[in-house]
Amino acid sequence: MRVLLTALNAKYIHTNLAIRYLEKSIIDILHKDVGIKEFTINNNVNYIIREIYDYRPNILCFSCYIWNINMINYIVKHIKKVMSEVVIVLGGPEVSFDTEVFMKENDAVDIVVIGEGEGTFRELILSLKSNSDYSLIQGIAFRARGRVVVTEPKNTMVSMDSLPFPYEGEGIEDNKILYYESSRGCPFNCQYCLSSAMPGVRFLSLERVKKEIKYFIDRGVKQVKFVDRTFNAKKSHAMEIMNYISGNCDKKINFHFEIVADLLDDELLEFLETVPVGLFQFEIGVQTTNEGTLKEIDRQMNFEKLCSVVKKISRGKNIHQHLDLIVGLPKEDYFSFRKSFDDVFKLRPEKFQVGFLKLLKGSGLRNRALDYGYVYSDNPPYEVMENRWLSFGDILRLKGLEEMVEVYWNSGIFTDSIEFIIQNFYSNSFKCFEELWKYWKNNGHHHMSHSKNKLYEILIGFYSSNKFDNPEIFKEVLKLDFLKNAKISSLPQILNRIEIDDFRNKCHEFLQRDENIEKYLPLYIGMSAKQIIKRVHFESFNVDVTELDTIGYKVKKIKQEQIVVLFDYLMENKALENCKYYKITFNR
Repeated sequence: MRVLLTALNAKYIHTNLAIRYLEKSIIDILHKDVGIKEFTINNNVNYIIREIYDYRPNILCFSCYIWNINMINYIVKHIKKVMSEVVIVLGGPEVSFDTEVFMKENDAVDIVVIGEGEGTFRELILSLKSNSDYSLIQGIAFRARGRVVVTEPKNTMVSMDSLPFPYEGEGIEDNKILYYESSRGCPFNCQYCLSSAMPGVRFLSLERVKKEIKYFIDRGVKQVKFVDRTFNAKKSHAMEIMNYISGNCDKKINFHFEIVADLLDDELLEFLETVPVGLFQFEIGVQTTNEGTLKEIDRQMNFEKLCSVVKKISRGKNIHQHLDLIVGLPKEDYFSFRKSFDDVFKLRPEKFQVGFLKLLKGSGLRNRALDYGYVYSDNPPYEVMENRWLSFGDILRLKGLEEMVEVYWNSGIFTDSIEFIIQNFYSNSFKCFEELWKYWKNNGHHHMSHSKNKLYEILIGFYSSNKFDNPEIFKEVLKLDFLKNAKISSLPQILNRIEIDDFRNKCHEFLQRDENIEKYLPLYIGMSAKQIIKRVHFESFNVDVTELDTIGYKVKKIKQEQIVVLFDYLMENKALENCKYYKITFNR
């Protein structure tokens, strides 16, 4: 009996945790007769079907989520046409709710494993291998005599320490994100989230977590993404894991955690100040700052405490922070969302994600969709189109604003330019991105993708169309953004290059002086000027752009003087910035 566990990931760099758990849970039963195949939703379906067919499985299994279920339905339907004897088994959150309806609509599916699958799947494989009756297995759905039978729900939760280590003996591919969990469940009851359907939180033992983290470190993994719904739900658990990572990791590796910021206390914050740059990355779900909305979705949050924590972490300049909002929650209209947006953007996270509510199967909000007047897509990911507080037109406007945030903030290559515009010409950040979207759409920029240089041109066009003061100063700020993020000898035509007599020779002479290398470029000590010049860049500016942050980007405080800036692109970790830059003077 050959079993194939299949995943359709959202991106190539992702790894599927679920199928690895399942493989390890049955490997002692099937030995070499169980295999894994990972694809992405960008692969051609005919290619995937061919790969599955060539494997010749007797049992074909898929892990199902909102991003891949439509593709899986197509694949299994066509696989069944050419491999009628194969038993098709699905599992995952997208088939664990409304299972009977799903199976009636998809007759190629033979069995569904409902909820946590590791123990149930093992029972099912044992039963299929021995050709025995599996109708008494709890937590599955199957077909019998032309009808769908759903067995009794599983009455016990999986013990975390009974789970196998999903990556044991596996070759780790370069630049893949490895998903990992040290706990399951969530102490909160947010009604938009599936975690609210599963009571309690279970933890892996700390000794086991440390051992498995060491496995990742020893193998040079680039990023480990913890999928714990609230990593710091239990302070002692989170503290010991992070402390172990910090004390045992001397390689370039990043650990991503979803945390509740307002649960972090002074002890944890003091510890976080000592963490190496880029080692940790935090995702913090704010979702809304509207008190009525928070109450309606049963979400607990102390936003004042959250702000204090995020600001303190930001001051450490060592941890990348990713903050989220959700459009479409109950009791949040366009103007309320504008306030939530401004409240969060004031914190200036490295990434600010504006997401759109998805009414997931099994979630509290989906169960009460009629109460809130939700209109949403019939197909996954079930994204909300409108509700009692937001029209479809409102949501489209907010989608445009979200695109501008992605392009001009989350890309990280326009940070100073956007700050300059907001600080000098807008009373709030929402209005800036809203008007940027209007300009973008009115000029037809939404019809196509754009090169990086074109994005700079568009931003200058936006600035000019508003007749903002001091366009030449703005171009100098834009030039700073451009050079901070790319070592390049030629600038776009829209950015001014200031010519200085004998500039190239002056740059070489600067790099030939030991005192300059020691002061600005200590990582280059021992290199020749000829070697260093290939890794750094010198550029002249008509204003002092190195003080922008210090003066709050206020144009009236910017010194209009010709300066030279040295850009150093050699950094041990580029988690928060792509280079360092300094105002320098050439030796006379």
